[in-house]
Amino acid sequence: MSARRSLVWLGLTPEPEQELPAAVAALRARTDRHPPTALVAAERRLVEQLVLRGTQRGWLRYLGEVTDLVVEAATASAPTDPRPALVAGEVVLDHHRMLIGLPGLGYDRTAAQRRDLEEALARLRSRSRGALHAEDRSTV
Repeated sequence: MSARRSLVWLGLTPEPEQELPAAVAALRARTDRHPPTALVAAERRLVEQLVLRGTQRGWLRYLGEVTDLVVEAATASAPTDPRPALVAGEVVLDHHRMLIGLPGLGYDRTAAQRRDLEEALARLRSRSRGALHAEDRSTV
């Protein structure tokens, strides 16, 4: 391998950079309301730093943290707004699925995360549908 770091992972999709900061900030803050602006800004700086100066391994480590937050939100006993976890989970799952087209072991390394995200997203979608049905019944 050359001394230059591989940048091929940066070309996958811009969605993580655009959508994850606000969703992850909400998950970290554990709030049903909008997360504090400072927390969103800090998350945006972290993502920017990873993309501009990081490695694929560091990026995947960050997405692993996001996966853990999504799984935690899906298994939490206290009902919270599932939307931030749904956004984060879908973005990371899509990213991890696209790794199959890149050289290296990224796709294989994220197999457990893909499985965990699929299970978490199914729970979150079910919770989201249940909340919508309850909301519909309360307006009748």
